[in-house]
Amino acid sequence: MADALQFKPSNNPCKRSRLQGLLFSLSLVLGWGVGIPATLAAETVTIRFGPFQPSVAIADIEKFAKTGTLSKTLQAYESFLTPELRELLNRRVQVDPKFADKFVDELVLLPQGKQVITSLEAAVPGSTKESLQAAISIGLRQVNGLSAISFLKAYPTANINLDVTQLLQITTELNPNNLQSQALGSLLARDLIVKNNTPFQPTFDPAATGQEAVEQQTLTFQDKQRQRNIPVDIYWSQKTDTTAPLVVISHGFGANRRFASYLAHHLASHGISVAAIEHPGSNSVAITNTSNQGNLAQLLPAKEFIDLPKDISFLLNELAILNTQPGQLQGKLNTDKVTVIGHSLGGYTALTLVGGEVNLEEVRQFCKTSLSFAKAPGDWLQCSAASLKEKKIQLRDERVKSAIALNPLTGKLFGKQGLSRITKPVLILTATEDALTPALTHQIRPFTQLRSSKYLLTAIGATHLSIIDPAYPVGEASRIIKEKRGQETQPLRQLVRSVSLAFIKQLTPEAQTYQPFLTADYAQSLSTPELPLRLNSDLPTNIKPWLDLAVK
Repeated sequence: MADALQFKPSNNPCKRSRLQGLLFSLSLVLGWGVGIPATLAAETVTIRFGPFQPSVAIADIEKFAKTGTLSKTLQAYESFLTPELRELLNRRVQVDPKFADKFVDELVLLPQGKQVITSLEAAVPGSTKESLQAAISIGLRQVNGLSAISFLKAYPTANINLDVTQLLQITTELNPNNLQSQALGSLLARDLIVKNNTPFQPTFDPAATGQEAVEQQTLTFQDKQRQRNIPVDIYWSQKTDTTAPLVVISHGFGANRRFASYLAHHLASHGISVAAIEHPGSNSVAITNTSNQGNLAQLLPAKEFIDLPKDISFLLNELAILNTQPGQLQGKLNTDKVTVIGHSLGGYTALTLVGGEVNLEEVRQFCKTSLSFAKAPGDWLQCSAASLKEKKIQLRDERVKSAIALNPLTGKLFGKQGLSRITKPVLILTATEDALTPALTHQIRPFTQLRSSKYLLTAIGATHLSIIDPAYPVGEASRIIKEKRGQETQPLRQLVRSVSLAFIKQLTPEAQTYQPFLTADYAQSLSTPELPLRLNSDLPTNIKPWLDLAVK
């Protein structure tokens, strides 16, 4: 076993940065336990970096990862063996050992999984698909899961070669949460499918525009107590269904009240009044102003997690008064029966109002012990709530009778039990390629907490912004994270229109008429090979063990 390097690190900051990037890259690429049987263990790593090919003992790297202690060999590299690097080396993904092989099998069927293996083949000269898959599978079967070190030790040769240049190229391509959600997406697409030879044949199309002419008005209400001016777009028709709930639509972080105008128009055309609210503390204007001031730590003030639900409760109070006053909106705002539709951070708001209990102690624990730069943006955003002094928050509004949460930001916000407090109907949409609020941790696992009437709409291959209005500008977001929008996700928006209408109608005398559109058969009738769509009230038993894949 080699215990010394044959060269010392360059004093050139650029070269030193690139070499540090190597180990960061390796950890991101393989950033997943420990504990490989000695008979399988590789002993050294040869790093190919231009003319340099140092050989490093894996045991020395493992000791550094566990204790922070540098061997004589690694002391020459002390300048870039940082605490952050230790964290990356120790990061792991845990899978029930019985499902390790199946996880790898599902992963390599995906385009992203195939790209991972292809990239690793280039980064590990002399490797094969079989040897790489075997090393990943062996690492996953260990008690503590798969990490960079366990992968290296599981590789079936005494020495493993690593090409720095190739590793650096694939660093940004891999994110454990995304890969987990995508692998699960492949499984969901196959195992949630309804095998029915009889095509779904509806008597009418709930995704089609209704017969009522839609009217729209913009109002601004002033909450003097909280010093918040709250704009709202009201959509209604002359023949509003007075038995139907009033719908409130809540936008996500950095968006505004127009993000789902197509959905508001659709519901109003079917006789349902809609109030699309704009939250002044987290809308696009507030985020832009904060960014321009350079105060990134205050992008989302902690108090906003309380103010968002309160915005809607305040709005309902104001609309209840307006509903009794003479004018166009008199009698058209049923504030005693409300459905809240929220996207992303607005999804959190909807779940809170329908009864979800926020657990700030669990949020603080996660942000203190588990947050890292490899986490998704949604994981970071939830930590904005950590500075609140409360232990738990309950902001239920009894007027809210059901909730639709589209790509909701949940993470640890509701803890392990907070969503089980909900006793009213909930529909959650998840997109398996959502890089902002990953499906597994922000929607699918939280869905299993729900004990009330519930539906999970799964869009395999869709992204975080796939459901928003195609005409809505997304600014810089689409340049940072690739989003699927426009024509390629039109079937999903069609399903959102029809399923939202059917879900809201369950609170009216027309519930039975619309029930067929809340079925797996209907969702599949709108699927395409590029965008499989599923709708279920529960997850099959064989899928539930995969929920343990979520990074803790």
